[in-house]
Amino acid sequence: MMAENLILSLQITLVGMGLVFGALTLLWLLMLGLTTITTEKKKNNKTRARVAHELEEEAAALAVATAIAEQSQGRVSRFPVPPTAIVSAWQLSMRSRQINRGE
Repeated sequence: MMAENLILSLQITLVGMGLVFGALTLLWLLMLGLTTITTEKKKNNKTRARVAHELEEEAAALAVATAIAEQSQGRVSRFPVPPTAIVSAWQLSMRSRQINRGE
């Protein structure tokens, strides 16, 4: 009687574990399939680098043109000096962080 109960409990345990691992495997395969279907195809690295370089050149040209236009119109302005030299600890730490990062 006791051996039958032990065998039955082992069978139930194996079936339960099999169902859990089977469900996990099914979900894993489903996620794998969805990611392969929904991700865009990667472009060639040379093409991507060329496009990035072209965008950088366009941005630089636009920045130079804007600076020249503002300078010729006399619209170049400087940031105003704050009315007081008192700086809070928070402002000091943020400014020093920006200086250290090179911003």
